[in-house]
Amino acid sequence: MSALAIGPYASVMVGFLFLYFIVYPIVDYIRDKHGLRKYPCMSLFSGISSIPFMILASRGLRSLELAELHKKHPVLRTGPQTLSYGDVRAIKDIYGHNTKCIKDRSYSVTAGTHFHLADVVDKPEHARKRKVLSSAYALKNLENWEYKVTDKVERLVAHFDRVCSQPPEPGTARTAPQVPDVDLRGWTNFFTLDAMSDIGLSTPLGFLDQGNDICLAQRKDGSTYEANLREALYPTARKQSLIVWNYDWYPVVDKLVNVIPFFRRMERSAQNWGNIVWGLSARRLKRYEAGEHLEDFFQALMEDKNGRPNNLEFGEIAAEVNIMMNAGTVTTAIAIANVIYQLIKNPDCMEKLRNELDAVLDPDELAAPYDKVKHLPYLRACLDESLRLFPPTPHGLPREIPPEGMHIMGSWVPGGTSVSMSALVAHRDEKVFPEADKYIPERWLGESGKALQPYFIAFSAGARSCIGRNISYLEQTKLVATLVHRYDFALPDPDWQMKRLETMNFILGEMPVKVWRRHVEV
Repeated sequence: MSALAIGPYASVMVGFLFLYFIVYPIVDYIRDKHGLRKYPCMSLFSGISSIPFMILASRGLRSLELAELHKKHPVLRTGPQTLSYGDVRAIKDIYGHNTKCIKDRSYSVTAGTHFHLADVVDKPEHARKRKVLSSAYALKNLENWEYKVTDKVERLVAHFDRVCSQPPEPGTARTAPQVPDVDLRGWTNFFTLDAMSDIGLSTPLGFLDQGNDICLAQRKDGSTYEANLREALYPTARKQSLIVWNYDWYPVVDKLVNVIPFFRRMERSAQNWGNIVWGLSARRLKRYEAGEHLEDFFQALMEDKNGRPNNLEFGEIAAEVNIMMNAGTVTTAIAIANVIYQLIKNPDCMEKLRNELDAVLDPDELAAPYDKVKHLPYLRACLDESLRLFPPTPHGLPREIPPEGMHIMGSWVPGGTSVSMSALVAHRDEKVFPEADKYIPERWLGESGKALQPYFIAFSAGARSCIGRNISYLEQTKLVATLVHRYDFALPDPDWQMKRLETMNFILGEMPVKVWRRHVEV
């Protein structure tokens, strides 16, 4: 075809793109068929395009930036058909048990071949899945599995005992200018991955023994290779957090951006993660089919408490293993690292917690028994205050308004609108949490602490709240109690700050610390 013939086609294409991506969104904004123009826009063009929010997300701290914006506006329009809320009164309307909202399209466009409990949109299908899985996550089961968590605590302690330093001389600075003993962030992740693979699949990953996260990945043809689990896990969420915000175009954009090396590496990581999950699921299924009856999550997934098979497709089994090994490990590891960081930064809080722990634990208690520490009020307050200040999942979990529309905080919102409230934004509401930027565990004690619970959404709220809440608290409680009772810690210097990158979770950078044994009086 000659250049003269190509010219008109190119002109038509450019004209079409101009009309579709520029003229039509402006006309649609002016027509205001969704009735959203009454809400203040996050930026000048937020009512026209999702691009401003994508730019916000690319900076890696979008929820913190939203929290600042919401100090002026309780509701913000963040896209042509999306609203962000900054007033805790919206929690019940959006996420409560009786809400008419459903998960919005972001969950379906990012899902794999089979939905898992966290991304299934259809309410009856979610109810079916939750019924299947609820027995596995019941607190009774988790306490029966405590010995598996204890084993992982003891393995982590064994490593810390090997590498820890001598205590500093009295009166010397409690900093770690020398080479740190451990990356606490990495070891908390080894701990949660090892614990969940044992609780969920009765499968040892061995990261706490190895000191790294190299594991076996398996392709669908049966061939295997070694991969770094964390390098495979985290980039998928990073990629989605950058490009998912326009749901119509996400499937196309997800493929197009792979021409860019930055995104192409993420895609390869996603393939490695899929192969790791596939291998874990396939190997555990073989053991089940061979008649091996194990008390773990997988057993509860395969059959009910009376031994009747659930007859799930393998794709659904792998999807549930995926979310268990993903959300079930990442967020708890972040939570544990965060609370230790906050306690180091707030030595008065550390001292109060130590006094509480020393009163119930033996001086050389290797792993804190759950029965001894699960009801300690200040320990729980320290955990919850850290979860409040930096929730591991700050992402505003988006919900779609039903076609007939509904009221949020007394104001009518039309059907089809996507609404959300970031946990971090909710937790920084000064009307409910005075001095919201400070770490104050005491706010959770007594009756005043109970009054804050409806506004605490680190695990979301309502029927779609995190089913793994109990196991997360079990792991956090045991490990934090053990570490705080047994060791003292020092950061590189008093001004050292944790690096955070928001994807869907708050991914942490390394946390280098010096560690030494405490002397606990008998």
